[in-house]
Amino acid sequence: MKPTLLLLAAGMGSRYGGLKQLDGLGPNGETIMDYSIYDAIQAGFGKIVFVIRKDFEQEFRNKILSKYEGHIPAELCFQALEDLPAGFKVPEGRQKPWGTNHAVLMAKDIIKEPFCVINCDDFYNRDCFKVIGKFLAELPEGSKNRYAMVGFRVGNTLSDNGTVARGICSKDAEENLTTVVERTEIERHAEGVQYKDENGAWVTVGDNTPVSMNVWGFTPDYFAYSEDYFKEFLADPKNMANLKAEFFIPLMVNKLINERTATVKVLDTTSKWFGVTYAADRQSVVDKIQGLIDAGIYPAKLF
Repeated sequence: MKPTLLLLAAGMGSRYGGLKQLDGLGPNGETIMDYSIYDAIQAGFGKIVFVIRKDFEQEFRNKILSKYEGHIPAELCFQALEDLPAGFKVPEGRQKPWGTNHAVLMAKDIIKEPFCVINCDDFYNRDCFKVIGKFLAELPEGSKNRYAMVGFRVGNTLSDNGTVARGICSKDAEENLTTVVERTEIERHAEGVQYKDENGAWVTVGDNTPVSMNVWGFTPDYFAYSEDYFKEFLADPKNMANLKAEFFIPLMVNKLINERTATVKVLDTTSKWFGVTYAADRQSVVDKIQGLIDAGIYPAKLF
């Protein structure tokens, strides 16, 4: 069975100042996720599913979904603040979405095959989809508890216009993930790539240190674990009191690997990430895409 690509597109780009998922950066108005989908099709993915907010469904259908007709089957599901398990309600004053793993849960009734989760506003490059697509396609039928993530080399994931947030990964001798620690300020200094730790000190890491760019490979059993753990998350008073607490994918993954319920293979990629973290990044992304077209890696018009 061909794997499915699950694209998380419900978030608003607060630092960028708009819906960067819908921003045309290619020569014919292509979005970053158009290139991800093109690469995923080349890598053998058989279906795409988008998680979006209901309030921009029509614009999304008109600008995005229509272009994939005849290329790959596509479906939509919706993330809403009010979409909670029975017995729970949104705390008064909460406006922030519940996070990436809550978004993943929205696809539980649609996806029945191995799937890859990505962000829609990151340009991952083709090798990323090749390595995760190969892993998922080669899983024996009915596989459970064998997951993967693409570990980008941190030096390939930086912005020239400010710090970035990345999940710094550790792995064991079998290349399985042992921890993901979110570091919210990472940038290149004279000493090399550094992140700011809990005490405000800058810590140097090697350029090839693997980081999570939110490219995860799961089998459908992941949904059941997520449903159960989301209830635990909501039942914790401190999470309900914190109006910005989020149910992130690494939170779920760390629980599963710490309890030895699942393994997560860290897949190396030579891909160089780029994206629009800041408005000042936009022209650089446009130029890099044009460079890839000029090099013959992408056609001028994708779909």
